[in-house]
Amino acid sequence: MNDLSPDDQRKLDQFQQYLKQAQHSQVGYPSNQDPRIDYSALNSFLSYNINNIGDPFANSNFRMNSHEFEREVVREFAQFTQAPADGYWGYVTNGGTEGNMYGLYLARELMSNGMVYFSEDTHYSLAKLLRLLNVRNIMIKAQPTGEMDYEDLHETLRIHRDVPPIIFANIGTTMQGAVDNIERIKAIMNTLAIHRYYIHCDAALSGMILPFVESPQAFDFTAGIDSISISGHKLLGAPLPCGVVLARKSHVDRIARSVEYVGVLDTTIMGSRNGFTPLLLWYVLKSLGREGIVGIIDRSMALADYAIKTFTRLGISAWRHQNSITVVIARPSKAVLAKWQIAPYRQIAHIITFPHVSEATIDAIAHDILTYPANT
Repeated sequence: MNDLSPDDQRKLDQFQQYLKQAQHSQVGYPSNQDPRIDYSALNSFLSYNINNIGDPFANSNFRMNSHEFEREVVREFAQFTQAPADGYWGYVTNGGTEGNMYGLYLARELMSNGMVYFSEDTHYSLAKLLRLLNVRNIMIKAQPTGEMDYEDLHETLRIHRDVPPIIFANIGTTMQGAVDNIERIKAIMNTLAIHRYYIHCDAALSGMILPFVESPQAFDFTAGIDSISISGHKLLGAPLPCGVVLARKSHVDRIARSVEYVGVLDTTIMGSRNGFTPLLLWYVLKSLGREGIVGIIDRSMALADYAIKTFTRLGISAWRHQNSITVVIARPSKAVLAKWQIAPYRQIAHIITFPHVSEATIDAIAHDILTYPANT
């Protein structure tokens, strides 16, 4: 191929410089920018058109795929979530939203007359998914800390006991990192004598934290969930949006369809799927190992504690949930939001303390919050 013109090359170079600068001030969104997570060893694979069409656990007529690596990734995530041996299925998605869509799709196919229940602090993309899937749904109140309001859930389920419930549980809400209590949700089902229900968990960020901490909240398959979605570009810092969805195999088997054209089962949402992202996740899991992942989490937790201590000392309200690296603060000024790419929602905002957010960065943010009051 021909080389780029000088102007086009200059445009690319300028964009790279922009990204380098923006990377250091990206503190409000769950995207690990730690430069020590290096994926450049996989650059040569960009020379191939890798398409993971179809079920990763079945053979396909199209052999330019990375299904072998995808299967290993899914097995690793199955271990993280304590999925039942030989009783789970999953694949690498384009991100958490696709994983959530798959879980709800499974639930809808299993219970066509089901009702989806979700809290008001659920990620904004859920409303879109519910419209796409055309499923009935009811929003449940959230507590001030972001966790689901279980009294409201109990009363709403009681009123609609004749409809099979599909629970969309947050394992780390978007703004406050709150974890919905799976055990309490199941206790409500038991109290109301509801025996047929489905629980899907959105564990985009916390799904890569809770498996590696000493006292995790209940969130995995041993807690009785049916499916779970976890992101790969958040804590693991994959340079392309991606994730993993896992579900009980017995559920997936009921919706599988054979496609002669590609000689494989059609069990995923997408037809053609990214074959490069499984390589990214495989590489980072192998290169980091459990010790490396725990190191990222420990560093992130320490930074969260440092942020809370620093902000509190300066009179700035700050807190976090157990096992969360989402530090919640009062909504700062527009200038601070813009400079540090901080995510706001109503009267609050948050900082995600990944390792690229240093103590010096936290000190600078605190200084700016005090320098530019919220009413300016």
